[in-house]
Amino acid sequence: MLRLTKQKKQMYDQLYKITSFFDAQEFHHQILKSDLHLGIATVYRFLNDLENRGEIHSYLCENRKIYSQNKNNHIHFICERCGEKKHLPLKNVHFLKEITNEEICHFQIDVTGICSECKKRI
Repeated sequence: MLRLTKQKKQMYDQLYKITSFFDAQEFHHQILKSDLHLGIATVYRFLNDLENRGEIHSYLCENRKIYSQNKNNHIHFICERCGEKKHLPLKNVHFLKEITNEEICHFQIDVTGICSECKKRI
């Protein structure tokens, strides 16, 4: 059973403001910007607890542990110019069945490119 301390509630409040995927350093930076003075170790423990309870999931990308609150299959899009990150829904997964006989339970795809706002400036 989770004991919701004032500190955990403040971290939850910051977590709910995140609309995309993130790493622990980015989350810690957001916490510091909100005038909460928590150490990075506290942030790692909080994120690990959430992951163990299934509230968020993580994956490794370029030797970094990336966290996401989106539990549906989706695509991660990262703009190469401005760094914008967002989730894109993926409804049809039939193409995966064509390349493997394995049963796929969950996946995510990472895509980089140029977002619509940066394209307007080109």
